[in-house]
Amino acid sequence: MSKSNTFETDLLELVFNATAISSLASGSTTTSLWVSLHEGDPGEAGDQTTNETAYTAYTRIAVDRVSTGWVVASGSVSPNAAITFPQATATTTGTIDYASVGMSSSGAGYLIYSGALSPTINYGQNVTPQLSTDSAITED
Repeated sequence: MSKSNTFETDLLELVFNATAISSLASGSTTTSLWVSLHEGDPGEAGDQTTNETAYTAYTRIAVDRVSTGWVVASGSVSPNAAITFPQATATTTGTIDYASVGMSSSGAGYLIYSGALSPTINYGQNVTPQLSTDSAITED
């Protein structure tokens, strides 16, 4: 059984824009969602810390939970602007191959969505990881 196309879009609007689904769910008082980067799949049983990158200066980035923060259309959601993470300040290198969206600025946090990045992000000193507006989460 699958979700209808309308419900897929409504569900994304509820999560990312705090738009209520009439007679089913109300919007939340949570004003931001937190985007994190991972060096491995956090998995469905994971939380925001599962395989989260730890390069020097890294922090999660808040994106407002409104239509100016996230663009929802036809069962897909993308950031309205590029999500830019802090520049790596140490010589340590690695590969970021997953991103996730969750509810916490730090710690275990409730993981809402996660997915593989293509292309992956190789980081090292002076690299500034970024997710573009072409990054998308799709319900289907």
